[in-house]
Amino acid sequence: MPSLSTEVMLVTVSDRAWVGAMLEVEAALARVESRLGLIPERAAEGIAEHCRVDEFDVAQLGKAAVRSANPVIPLVNALRAAVPRDAAPFVHRGATSQDVLDTAMMLIARRGLDLVIADLGQAAATAASLAERHRSTLMAARTLLQQALPISFGLKAAGWLNAIVEARSELIRVRRTRLALQFGGAAGTLAALSDRGLDVARELATELDLPEPVVPWHTARARVVELAMALGIAAGVAGKVALDVVLLAQTEVAEVTERAAPGRGASSTLPQKHNPVEAIEILAAVRSINAQIAGLQSAMLAEHERAAGAWQAEWPAFAETLRFAGGAVSRLASLLAGLQVEPERMRRNLNLSEGSIMAEQVVMMLGERIDRVMARALVDTAVTTATSTGRSFADVLREDKTIGAHLNESELGSALDPGRYLGVSDALIDRALVAYREQAT
Repeated sequence: MPSLSTEVMLVTVSDRAWVGAMLEVEAALARVESRLGLIPERAAEGIAEHCRVDEFDVAQLGKAAVRSANPVIPLVNALRAAVPRDAAPFVHRGATSQDVLDTAMMLIARRGLDLVIADLGQAAATAASLAERHRSTLMAARTLLQQALPISFGLKAAGWLNAIVEARSELIRVRRTRLALQFGGAAGTLAALSDRGLDVARELATELDLPEPVVPWHTARARVVELAMALGIAAGVAGKVALDVVLLAQTEVAEVTERAAPGRGASSTLPQKHNPVEAIEILAAVRSINAQIAGLQSAMLAEHERAAGAWQAEWPAFAETLRFAGGAVSRLASLLAGLQVEPERMRRNLNLSEGSIMAEQVVMMLGERIDRVMARALVDTAVTTATSTGRSFADVLREDKTIGAHLNESELGSALDPGRYLGVSDALIDRALVAYREQAT
C-alpha cells in the first residue's frame, strides 16, 4: 500500500531513528556530566562509545518495551550491559525515561521539520514561477463551485504561494522557538543530581543544540501540539492546492493536468483515464494527519507529574504526523513542478456563459450612469433572458434599448472584456512575490 510519505521521512521517523535519537541523548548526558565532574571521564567515553544504534536489536527493544510501557528502560538496560563494567553505574544518571524519549522526539522533530521546510521552499519557488508566468492567463474564478468572475491563473497561483510561505514561516518559527530539551528527572525536580541539576540541564541543552525550557514539561504538552498543528497547517495548505488541482483536472474542466508519464495515473480498467495521483495522495495524507493531531491534542490531558497512557499515545501519533506531513508537502512540490496549465481551455471555459460572467462589471459601469438598484435590475433581467432563451448575454445587452441609452457599443465591449475586470490582481501577485522573496532571503 502507498506510504503517503517519502523514503527519507520514513527513515527519519523509523524505530531505528528513535533508538538512535535516544542513544544520542544518553551519550550527550554522559559527556556533559563528565565535563561537570559528576561522572568519571573514562565512564563517559565508554558510554558514548557504545551509543551506536548498530549495536542494538531494535526489534527486540520494541518487544521488551511492552513490559515496561516505554522503550527507554530496555534500552538503558541494554546499554548498561554493553558498556565497560565500571561505566555501567553511570549510564542514564539523573534522568528519567521521559527525559530521554521526549528529547529524542525533539531531535526527530528537528530533522523532520528540516525536510518539510525544504520541500515547502521548493513548492513556493514553483508557485512563484507560476504566478509570474500566468499573470495574464485568464480563467474563471469559482465560488461555491460556480463560475463567479474572471481572474488570472497567476492570481490563483499567488494565493497558493502566500499560503505556502505562511505555513513555512510558521514551521520555521516552531523549529526555532518551540523545540526544547526535556530534563527533569523522576518528578521534575532533578533531585538525583542534588544542586547540579540546572547545570546539567543547561549544558545538555547546549550539547544537543536545543533550547532549555524554563521548567521541565513532562505533563505540559502544548509544544508537542503546537508542532503538530504547524505540520497540520502545512499539510492542509498542500491539500487546498491538491483539491484545486483535482477540480481543475476534471474531464469537463481540463484546465490543468498532472505531468504525464508511462503508467502514471493509470486506471486498472479504463485505458483513457489519467488520474491526478499526486493530488489524490496529498488529500489522503491530509485526511490521515487530522486524526493524529486530534490524538495529540487529547494527550494534553495528563495526570499530575507523569501521564498514564496519554504520553504513551503520543509517540506513534507524533511519528505519523511527521510522516503524513512530509508526504503531503513533498508531493505538493512535485505536483507544482509538473503541473501542466491549459490557457486555451481556461479561456474556453471562461466563455461558456457567453458573457454573463461579466454581469457585475456591466452593473458597475451602468450604475455610474443611473441608479445602482435600477442598474442591477436591468442586468438581472438581461441575465434571465439570456439564460431562458439560450442567447448570448452580450446580444441581449446590445438589444436592450434602456441599457443602450446609457452604454454605447464601445463601452459595452469594454464591460464584457474579462481582461479589463481583474481589479488589483497584478498588485496582489506582486505582493505575494515580495513576501516570498523576503522569506527566501
